[in-house]
Formats: sequence, structure tokens, C-alpha cells
Amino acid sequence: MADRSGLETRKRSAGATAVSQARRSSEQPRGAIAEWTVTIVLLLFGTTTLVQAFVIPTGSMEDTLVIGDHLLVDKLAYAPAGPLSRHLLPYQEIRRGDIIVFRYPIDIRQTFVKRCIGIPGDRIRIENKQLYLNGKRVHEPYKYLKTDYFDSYRDNFPSEPNVRLYEPALEMLRNHVVNGEVVVPPGKYFVLGDNRDSSLDSRYWGFVPRENIIGKPLIIYWSYDAPTENLANSFSLEHIADIVQNFFVKTRWRRTFMLVRGYRLE
Repeated sequence: MADRSGLETRKRSAGATAVSQARRSSEQPRGAIAEWTVTIVLLLFGTTTLVQAFVIPTGSMEDTLVIGDHLLVDKLAYAPAGPLSRHLLPYQEIRRGDIIVFRYPIDIRQTFVKRCIGIPGDRIRIENKQLYLNGKRVHEPYKYLKTDYFDSYRDNFPSEPNVRLYEPALEMLRNHVVNGEVVVPPGKYFVLGDNRDSSLDSRYWGFVPRENIIGKPLIIYWSYDAPTENLANSFSLEHIADIVQNFFVKTRWRRTFMLVRGYRLE
């Protein structure tokens, strides 16, 4: 009886271990599986209410997003949740490190994509190109510095402007700087481009109002090597002719169907 009891105990222990390992292995890819599930659902059933196509016309988010990347934007992610839909739909709060798509505050007819660096209440400063968030040095593996020289305003922010700023940026510097740091006010967000040396972002035009935020990029469904002027006028005869002649050569196949992910900042 003792041998049988010990054998059964070992079997139960082995079974529990196997179940535990199975659970861990199933939990690890769950995030990626969830992302692909949402992507497939939106691709199959999405309308302009849920999904919006967007093309990257400039290099401000290089090398995370490059000129000619065609994105599908998930407009559902940051939509305000209702009393019932909050339990049924995958709404989420905007987080530090998210890549967001929004209406440009200076001209809402234009759509921009940047990385959210600061949420309401955050304190932000840049010293010699290094970002500090709420007093802590931030590791930014997505950031690209493509110039060797230092700019007194761009790379040491906030400071005395050495270029002409838009009025909302001047208001930000006048009213939202405390002890050498920008403090993000309620209902606003501070964004930067990953190509930190060449990005028109919150340093130059101020905060992004919450109501301007459209959603987040979900997937690169096509990437085509074309100049900004062609992408800005995608229906031009020149651009159409270029696609017809060079579709297979200029399509960046390795970027096709790449998921676009943020990077959590603490």
C-alpha cells in the first residue's frame, strides 16, 4: 500500500507539473495571439468606423515606421467606453510608449503619428538628447539619433527657443514648466518622434488634446519606397505610373504584415 500511495503521489505531482508548464507555455504567446486575433477581426469586418488606412509621408518615426509604410489604424482601442461596451470591447487607456495617430493640433485636417511620451501629470525634460520622465532616466531602444551636433533647444528641453514655435508650444513653455520640467496638464499628452533629431513634435507645437487622438497603428499592410511628394498625392499620375512599373521592386516585402507595437515606458 505504501508503494502504491507513493506512486500515486508521484503521478499527481508529475501531472500538476505538466499542467503548470502547459499553462505557462500558453500564457507566454497570449499577447501576440490576442494582437493577431484583433488584427484579423478588424481586417475581415472593420469599416471606416473601426479601421482607417494611413501612410507615413515623413521620416519622423524612423526607423520604427519609415516613409512609405501603409498602416491600418485601430480606431477602437482608445474610444471612450460606455457603461455596457466597457465590458465587451477592448478599450484601453493611452499609455506611455504607445504609438498614436492623432489630428495635428495646429491643423486638424492633417493626421500625425508619434510616440506618446507623457500622460497627464507626467514631468518631462531632455538633457543632451537623453529623456527624463518623472525624474528618471529613460531607456529608449526605439530612438534614433541621426545627427552628431547638439541643438540648444531640441536636445535640452525645455529651454530658450532658438526657432519660431507655434503658439501652443509657447503657452506650454510659459504655463506648464515647473523646476525645469514640462508638466503635462489634464486631458493632454506629450509626444515625440522616434527620429528624435528630425521630428516636428510637442517640443515645437505643444500638447495633443485627448479629443484629437484617433487610435493606434495596428499593422503595416504594405510598404512602398516612394518620395514624400508622391505619397502626399497618392492619386497623381506620376505615383500610379511608378507603382505599375516598380511594384515588385520597390515594395518592401519584409515589412509587409508587420505588427506595430509600442514600448512600455515607466
